[in-house]
Amino acid sequence: MADQGRIDGRTQLIGLLATPIGHSLSPAMHNMSFRKLGLNYAYMAFEVGNEQLEDVLTGLRALNVRGWNVSMPNKTKILPFLDELTPAAQFAGAVNTVVNEDGKLVGHITDGTGYVRGLQESGVDIKGKKITLMGAGGAATAIAIQCAIDGAAEIYIFNRDDEFYDRAVKNVDIINNEIKDITCNATLNRLEDLDQLKASIANSDILINGTGVGMKPYEEENLVADASWLRPELIVSDVVYIPRKTKLLEMAESVGCKTVNGLGMMLWQGAKAFELWTGQEMPVDHVKEQMF
Repeated sequence: MADQGRIDGRTQLIGLLATPIGHSLSPAMHNMSFRKLGLNYAYMAFEVGNEQLEDVLTGLRALNVRGWNVSMPNKTKILPFLDELTPAAQFAGAVNTVVNEDGKLVGHITDGTGYVRGLQESGVDIKGKKITLMGAGGAATAIAIQCAIDGAAEIYIFNRDDEFYDRAVKNVDIINNEIKDITCNATLNRLEDLDQLKASIANSDILINGTGVGMKPYEEENLVADASWLRPELIVSDVVYIPRKTKLLEMAESVGCKTVNGLGMMLWQGAKAFELWTGQEMPVDHVKEQMF
């Protein structure tokens, strides 16, 4: 067992590739867990966008770095540079965790399972529920696929007419036609169609913001135009965890909705990634005690 907190010639590196990155809790969470278990790893955050991604991956492979997390805006752009994808990552068309298996870079997606586990920890069961999901990027896609697999009845996906719209189209096709043994139905509308968004929220049990709206530099923005769109029995969830209360969650609380921020998703997706890299379970209770 390595001395806790000491970096030496055998320390294995784990990284995070994203931008912006200064807000991330992942380095603290993972390094705390390494120390708690006496594992000789170090986790560092690297400010990396799409333009630098290919060069960075070449360097990480050459350095035999054990693995890394991938966050916005790199979750879909990283796919061509990996050697293999898990079935879940293939369905999602996105990766948030890479494991270096003796030079072979294997892409995983733990966002969806982490998100659902976070809801469960907050007392929310998605089985049989109708869900309005805003977004179709890497995290939102993983959430859509996992919610469908775990028994959601309907998922109303909304996305802007932007670079992710084609991904949203594909998500609907995967849920409706490709995933076997599920009964979930998915539909797609443009996020600019506010009348349809309002109607879908009114018909839903859960509203999810799966976009970066609400985090820096969009802290003052909210995709829900008016509090009258919400009602007390609606569950409102946000993948953003800094700030812990986005404008959406503040609005939802003012109406009396149960709200769930992105901390649970961050914790449980990280726990799965930790296990993939180290072969050991993250000391989740210790992390919660120290950080939450």
